Amino acid sequence: MRIALVSDCYLPRLGGIELQVHDLAGQLIRAGHQATVFTVTDGPPAAGDVPVVRLPALGGIPLPAATDRLRRALDKVDVVHAHTSLVSPLAWRAARLAPAAVITLHSLPSPTLPWPLAHLDRYVDPARWTAVSEVVAGVLRRSLPHRPVDVLHNGIDPTHWRTPRPGRHPLTIVSTMRLTRRKRPLALLRTFERIRALVPPDVDVRAVIVGSGPQAAAVAAETRRRGLADWVELPGRLTRFEIQQLYAAADVYLAPAGLESFGVAALEARCAGLAVVAMASGGVGEFIRHGVEGYLVDSDVEMGETTAALLTDVARLARIQQHNRDTVPAMTWEHVIPQHLTTYQTQVSLSALTLTSAS
Repeated sequence: MRIALVSDCYLPRLGGIELQVHDLAGQLIRAGHQATVFTVTDGPPAAGDVPVVRLPALGGIPLPAATDRLRRALDKVDVVHAHTSLVSPLAWRAARLAPAAVITLHSLPSPTLPWPLAHLDRYVDPARWTAVSEVVAGVLRRSLPHRPVDVLHNGIDPTHWRTPRPGRHPLTIVSTMRLTRRKRPLALLRTFERIRALVPPDVDVRAVIVGSGPQAAAVAAETRRRGLADWVELPGRLTRFEIQQLYAAADVYLAPAGLESFGVAALEARCAGLAVVAMASGGVGEFIRHGVEGYLVDSDVEMGETTAALLTDVARLARIQQHNRDTVPAMTWEHVIPQHLTTYQTQVSLSALTLTSAS
């Protein structure tokens, strides 16, 4: 099958969508399909074994020449898979131009943000809607009750995250995120402070926040202001390999974002054998069961108390970690790729039927 994966953001920019689109393309290619990524992110014409078409844009908005080139390219593919958030002009345009298009929504909208989903649905009709989690799918189903909405989970290869664990190390809490207000890194610092106050002072605790972004300076300043700099590390953006090495020597992963559509970083940490403590309001609950792979909480206070209790109960922490190392989540590529291909083929068939009926 000839597949166009369209994402406004892509490598070399690092983020959840960027890495997932790249991994999805690579998995499709290895399965024998022709997959090409279309993006407006600058960079080389290939990312590993994945061919990339980088279209001209100004301030992230595709130029008219980009639309013309995209239209010609999409005439030569069987299906377009548009990876979108609310602001994804290239992906939405591709979904509108393609005879057979699948849209995957990667963002969980804020309750205070009026999402124009009905308008977007009219714009991309008859594209097929999908979401990265049941939480996001629920938003779509409530907004578009006449539309079927499938779930196409992000995928993972658990073996990449099962690196050997070192010997003795301080109890280590980690969190990986883009440092933006939506991800709540400043709230996480307050949670760290609460954890340190609850864990006995003779217990050595280390915390690491991985990532960069517009709140990086504020996070660094707040770390110093709260007197956390002697045990909270801010290494900035790390490579995937460096994150794997960090997780190998870590114990608990915290996901403080309340609007987490899926939580790829939390899934990676779970595959690495870390206990995960996450907000119950997001998509992390689709691979973290309360008390099994970790804990789902409703507030920052509960996150701090739950994590502190876990760090001081070595047997319970070890039991969760061992379970996470020994069990495979449902979102492996061997399950996710067939789901994608079924959705693609269904949309191709529906598109062909529509064209036949119209003629």
